[in-house]
Amino acid sequence: MRKKALVVDDNANNLLLEKDLLEVAGFEVFEAENASSGIAIARKEKPDIIIMDVRLPDMRGTEAARILRQDKETRDIPIVFVTASVLAEGREEIKDITNTGFIGKPIDTRTFAKEISQFIK
Repeated sequence: MRKKALVVDDNANNLLLEKDLLEVAGFEVFEAENASSGIAIARKEKPDIIIMDVRLPDMRGTEAARILRQDKETRDIPIVFVTASVLAEGREEIKDITNTGFIGKPIDTRTFAKEISQFIK
């Protein structure tokens, strides 16, 4: 059975690139352009992994992650933050959220899907 991934990013180009890279690697990909949609899709589809931007139009990705961590249905889904905010404060913001990872932008298109796969248990 194919692994399911949810990509949450408000930048259409990033969303398309990440979706394409994951589909080529064999994932079934769901997409959301804001945190609220991402939370709803995560609850409905129960993906194997969530790839989330930190800066989203309706709330920060870290806030969405905290909401997902409070729901028993989505609590254990790994979340990988893909963000250009590789500054210490960005990493500080995610370190308290369990079962998360971090990939800086711009992503390496040759290794992205493999990096993502390493977060799936």
